[in-house]
Amino acid sequence: MRNYETEAQSRVRFIQDLVVSTKVNGIIFGNSGGKDAALVGILCKMACDNTLGVSLPCAVSRNYESDLEDAILVSQQFSIAHKTISLTDIRNQLIQTVGETTVLSDDAIANIAPRLRMTTIYAIANSENRIVAGTGNRSERHTGYFTKWGDGAFDFNPIADLTATEVLEFLSFLGAPESIINKAPSAGLFEGQTDEVQMGITYASLDNFLLTGQVSKEDAPIINRMHTTSHHKRKNPVIYGDEYV
Repeated sequence: MRNYETEAQSRVRFIQDLVVSTKVNGIIFGNSGGKDAALVGILCKMACDNTLGVSLPCAVSRNYESDLEDAILVSQQFSIAHKTISLTDIRNQLIQTVGETTVLSDDAIANIAPRLRMTTIYAIANSENRIVAGTGNRSERHTGYFTKWGDGAFDFNPIADLTATEVLEFLSFLGAPESIINKAPSAGLFEGQTDEVQMGITYASLDNFLLTGQVSKEDAPIINRMHTTSHHKRKNPVIYGDEYV
């Protein structure tokens, strides 16, 4: 297990140095009410008092209920400024408008919310001279379990090297609310969605592979497939002439 006291200190210094070097007034992050967002918010607040968490519920009932409640709870406990902006009407209008020109797939519809959220976060960041903190962990990055140009977009990420299991340990060390620590991980993309069911593998198994290299014969092909097919998400866009730069 990591020494989370040392981890907290080094990550806070990293964030503080970044705030100074980028000459911003503060930090903003998407406060989803989930584990990763909670950890990012706590660390950013420790480093920068002017940290703002924005909850962006969109269409799914859990977004407006337990997720929003947990987002507000962690904000109150750690004195993090908080705003809530509902994106459901905008999402529905976009689906209707785009749907007039093409048949939207289920994946396309599911990815609209994360992209609308990031558009909103960057609009606030640009207006208030804030830097955007990413909230994805190592487990999600390895499998590509994030939306390209959605939650995969950010200016910096202070937890990208931590597995989902380590995020839980870190939150426990920091005394985060039990409701956040114990809740089933979910991106909240559609009703009843949970990460592990959608991926077909548990975070415990995935994290064990990332930390030890050991994996069952049933889970190995799932991890390999997700990692291979999501390769493009971890790379910069392909640009003609890059070989001359």
